[in-house]
Amino acid sequence: MKVKIISDSTCDLSPELIQKYDIAIVPLYVLMGDRMQKDGLEVNPEDIYEYVKKTGKLPSTSAPNLDDFTSEFAKWRAEGYEIVHFNISADFSSSFQHACAAADENSGVYVVDTRNLSTGSGLVVLYGAELAAQGKSAAEIKAACDKITDKVEASFVVDSIDYLHKGGRCSSVAVLGANLLKLKPLIEVKDGKMKAGKKYRGNIDKVIINYVTDKLRGRTDIDRHRIFITHTKCNPLTVQQVRGKINELYPGFEEILETTAGCTITSHCGPGTLGILFIRK
Repeated sequence: MKVKIISDSTCDLSPELIQKYDIAIVPLYVLMGDRMQKDGLEVNPEDIYEYVKKTGKLPSTSAPNLDDFTSEFAKWRAEGYEIVHFNISADFSSSFQHACAAADENSGVYVVDTRNLSTGSGLVVLYGAELAAQGKSAAEIKAACDKITDKVEASFVVDSIDYLHKGGRCSSVAVLGANLLKLKPLIEVKDGKMKAGKKYRGNIDKVIINYVTDKLRGRTDIDRHRIFITHTKCNPLTVQQVRGKINELYPGFEEILETTAGCTITSHCGPGTLGILFIRK
């Protein structure tokens, strides 16, 4: 039976990758003021920056509802597909819970909790899409993807913690201290949750290169199939330097893919955030 790969919009895959791997997207919702809009369809990161600039407030995000998933699954099942659907970590959103409830109403639907976010989830989605292209069944794809979720290594460095503060994730005292000391925190995804890591100090462009060096230098355990550079409104020259540093420290990646983070990461971390995301062997 044919297999359709579906993901919620937090996977942050580019339009080109979505088209190449024939992936369907179920968008989350972004609430700005009294306007509820679909992530990636009716609102984009630039809209969020503008909203924060004008109001001083962050938008909120919400999961697709049960009807969103039910209708999407039913559409592809009616066309003769089995479905493997991928969600942002269940610890970040009720998206997974809603998708599972919809799957219960549609046979032949398998739901994967990626235990990650952004292109950390995207890595699992693409892994599943490649298995589908090889002719694997939906059950086989889910089983294989469940096994690799704990091998995904996702992290970001954040230029400013203002957005984290506006979202209630750090105190005013922490913001003041970070700004005075020019601290740039590392955010890592571990066990399906975001956790604070090392605090870098200095100019964000220099910090980003130091972060990439810390993540790759001396490693022998990284799968060279692909690595993502995912960022929010970063200096293009810095992104280019990151690509060069990856090739210098861990040469041989088949793909170094650059994507712009979507509304979920943008609303949490703000501009100047960059991460490298990959799968360990």
